[in-house]
Amino acid sequence: MSILFYTAVGLVAATFGSLVGLGGGIIIVPALVYLGPLFVGESITISTAVGTSLAVLIFTALSSTAAFMRQQRVDFRSGWLFFTTSGPAAMLGSYMTHFIDAQSFQLGFGLFMLCMSMLLIFRDRIPPLRVNWSIKRTYVDSNGHKHVYGYSIPTALLLGFLVGAISGLFGIGGGSLFVPAMVLLYRYPPHMATATSMFVILLSSITGTVMHASLGEVDYGMVLYLAPTAIIGGLLGAKIASKLSSTKLLWVLRISFLLIACKMIFEGSGLT
Repeated sequence: MSILFYTAVGLVAATFGSLVGLGGGIIIVPALVYLGPLFVGESITISTAVGTSLAVLIFTALSSTAAFMRQQRVDFRSGWLFFTTSGPAAMLGSYMTHFIDAQSFQLGFGLFMLCMSMLLIFRDRIPPLRVNWSIKRTYVDSNGHKHVYGYSIPTALLLGFLVGAISGLFGIGGGSLFVPAMVLLYRYPPHMATATSMFVILLSSITGTVMHASLGEVDYGMVLYLAPTAIIGGLLGAKIASKLSSTKLLWVLRISFLLIACKMIFEGSGLT
């Protein structure tokens, strides 16, 4: 039963995560914390769930990044720029997890997921900002459409730091913040934002995992079970993203985030 549980969690999280550039950790952490006792037979601590999630994200991001590279959708130049601050910040966030009690984590994670669910619900109605950024890039998609986007180094470094810290703290990879910010703030084409986000998630997940591993907060047995289907899910999500509209799947994700957020806020506030 536990093997089937890990297989399902790894596949679903990686597929959804790769499809929209989230990384999958935002699904893995609640699944391990809330469903782990039912299917595994023992409670999984918050810190172990976060550390294990980041370790699995390495495999998810690696497989999906490889697929996106073949589709030529990864902007490596800006990806490395984001990682300059997101990498160290991910280690800092991972270290902070060690000192946060379960109730505070649940409340913080719940509020974060509530914000993400609202952002996912309204993101299609929010127009991209029209800012004349100092660095401008162009991208021609498979249909021959030319996209112009841009950014500035200071804002990119700040965004990388904020996303990296949250990534390490909650074990989510950071794509849930990177993708909307890249699309709305810098006007990245959505598919390029997803692909570039997964590349940054790959790098940040490695640094965050190193910190969690040094603190003994990575369950390598769970990683062994989750990783194979996470690799498959990463490839599957990237393939779906290149061929199909993700509207319906996004609505499933939005509703799931909202329900999980309400549950975690309720428990984290001490009302249970």
